[in-house]
Amino acid sequence: MEQLGFEFRETNSHLKFTWREGVGWDEGELVAGEPFIKVHIAATSLHYGQSCFEGLKAFAHKDGSVALFRPDENAKRMQNSGLRTMMPALDTDKFVDACVRVTRDNLAFVPPYGSGGALYLRPLLFGSGPRIGLMPAAEYTFLVMAMPVGDYYKGGLASPVRATIVEGFDRAAPQGVGNVKVAGNYAADLLPNQINKKAGFPISLYLDAKTHTKIEEFSTSNFFGIKHGTLASTFVTPLSDAVLPSITNKSLMRVAEHEGMIVERREIDVEELDWFDEVAAVGTAVVITPVGSINHGEKEYVIGAGLDGGVGGESRRLYDRIRAIQQGDDEDIFGWNVKV
Repeated sequence: MEQLGFEFRETNSHLKFTWREGVGWDEGELVAGEPFIKVHIAATSLHYGQSCFEGLKAFAHKDGSVALFRPDENAKRMQNSGLRTMMPALDTDKFVDACVRVTRDNLAFVPPYGSGGALYLRPLLFGSGPRIGLMPAAEYTFLVMAMPVGDYYKGGLASPVRATIVEGFDRAAPQGVGNVKVAGNYAADLLPNQINKKAGFPISLYLDAKTHTKIEEFSTSNFFGIKHGTLASTFVTPLSDAVLPSITNKSLMRVAEHEGMIVERREIDVEELDWFDEVAAVGTAVVITPVGSINHGEKEYVIGAGLDGGVGGESRRLYDRIRAIQQGDDEDIFGWNVKV
């Protein structure tokens, strides 16, 4: 799976639904051998950015079964994104069924149990109907793509990475769209992301747009920090209306509480980076990517034992627990897996 990476690969099919004003959603169709779509030149997605997406994974289990991890949470998050951008999203049952359908049709591409890989699903909702004036479309398209993936960042959990705090750019404004998964949020990150990668930083960390003193999230992932304690460690993640609610982070918080850790969602001052013993980026694509150092202007925050210190013990424990649930090795006590 190390060679597989995280990129588009054509598989058997994708699933396509169409919504039309006065009609609603159709029943959807599997589209084989045609990874292209015809879109009207005046589609609202092209002109006004009416587009949002999700990301989730299906995992092979030891018994030969395949399960999706928390697709109902992705459905709810897409519904929230659709509400904010005036797009009709599928209800939860129909969304989950769509994910099951496309996974079943692409079972041959699910990486085998124990490989470290997964079948990545990318649901996409966008305005496909034409408008020239600023208003919602009369037609929307919902797609679900499926492709086998490995680790998003090379090294995965094995090697802590260097991060830097973004200077001169903001990710999301207060009362904006930072808490929904709209396409434009990621387009705005392309330039600072590439600048920082060329400077030697695989991931970038954003501060709040208002004061530039509070930690918000990494380019494509949530942030968490861990402080070791004598009786219990503390898991801290930012509380901000401008941060996308990560389903993986939500899962980690639940597992952390179950494992006896103290969990805090609160504002985090950037100076607190000196306080944390472990820091990581967390999301569907990465699960957990440990961070060994964070650059901030002339200052460098060394996290724990730094880049050569390996993965922190608590991060490793949480990662192993989530992966064991996803792969069916541990009992799914939270009811997160949906069998395909």
